[in-house]
Amino acid sequence: METFIAVLVGLGLAAAAGFRVFVPLLAVGLAARFTDLPLTDGFAWMGSTAALLTFGGATVVEVLAYYVPWIDNLLDTVATPAAVVAGAVLTAAVVTDVDPVLRWSLAIVAGGGTATIFQGMTAGTRGISTLATGGVGNFLVATVEWVLSAVLSVLAVVVPIVAILVVVLLLAWAAQRATRRRPASASRYG
Repeated sequence: METFIAVLVGLGLAAAAGFRVFVPLLAVGLAARFTDLPLTDGFAWMGSTAALLTFGGATVVEVLAYYVPWIDNLLDTVATPAAVVAGAVLTAAVVTDVDPVLRWSLAIVAGGGTATIFQGMTAGTRGISTLATGGVGNFLVATVEWVLSAVLSVLAVVVPIVAILVVVLLLAWAAQRATRRRPASASRYG
C-alpha cells in the first residue's frame, strides 16, 4: 500500500511538472526538508538549502517568464523536455522501497509520460490563446497553469488520492474538449 501511495504522489507531481517544471520540484524540496516526505536514496539533496534556493529562484523566473507574450510560447520548446525529465525525477524520488529497475521504468514511462501529456495540453492551450488573442489572453492561461501546478504539488504530497482524482478529471475534461472540437467529417470517417 505504501508503494501504491508513493506512485500516486509521483504521478501527481509529474502532472504538476507538466504545468510548471520547477513548482513541484520546489514543493518536494520543501516537503523533504520540513515534513516527513520520504525520498529515495540519492535524492535527499532535493531538501538541501542549495536545492531549495535554486528551485525557488527557478520557480519565480519560470512563473514570471510565462507572463511575457510570445516568450511563453518559446519557453514551451525548452519546458517540454524539461517537464519530461522533471516528471521522471520526481516520480523516481518519491517511489521508495522498490527495485531500482522498476522505479526508473515507472519513473520514465509513467512520470515522464504524465508530464508530457500535461505539458502538451498546456502548450496547445497557449498556442490557441496566442492565435485567438494575439498573446493577450495568455496572462490568464499562465495564471491557471502555475496555480494548477502549485495545487497539484501540494495535493500530491499531502493527499495523493485527491491529486490523482484531479489529474483524472483534468484528463477527462481535456479529452472531452478534444473530441468536441473534432469536425463532423472526421468522426464520420475516423
